Amino acid sequence: MLKKIAVIGFGSTMIGIGINGFILPFHLINGGFFGISLLLNYIWGLKAGITFIFLNIPVYLFALKNNPGYFYNGLIGAIICGLMLEIWMPLNGVIHMPIMSSIILGATIIGIGVGVMLRSHISPGGMDLLALILAKWSRINVGVIIFATDAVIIIVGLLFLQDVKLLYSLVIVSIVGLLASIITSFRGIRIYS
Repeated sequence: MLKKIAVIGFGSTMIGIGINGFILPFHLINGGFFGISLLLNYIWGLKAGITFIFLNIPVYLFALKNNPGYFYNGLIGAIICGLMLEIWMPLNGVIHMPIMSSIILGATIIGIGVGVMLRSHISPGGMDLLALILAKWSRINVGVIIFATDAVIIIVGLLFLQDVKLLYSLVIVSIVGLLASIITSFRGIRIYS
């Protein structure tokens, strides 16, 4: 249990820092419910972290019925991720970097956070939870499923916000998806003494 709490704390902190420090200053989005929460923040000014928690409720009710283990781990992960998104909000605008450097660094930080959580079968959000369940059923790598759903969210965001700069978000989801795939693909290393 302590290991799971440490993983959730680490992963959520990485996601909160990556989004607030490197993605929000350029008015970009990443994927999943984080991306939808950021879109709703840009359009209507809703608090991204709180919106993220509420968006997760239907998915977690579905998970409770289909896979209770994912439900309990994921619920804690989603709540802490939503809170970390709000806690690290003061980082928005503090770090000044060129857009591509910011995107690469931010996406790498987010990808490590997401990957570490998914590797421990802890979902940092509803879309990732759905991806974990689909990956289990379909045997498709969870990172591939996440990338596909994220790309759809960015295209929808592009249609709503009419901001070509959102195409940079495809780089973000590519890096996050790649890192999640790599981290979740490593086999555990056993050391015998």
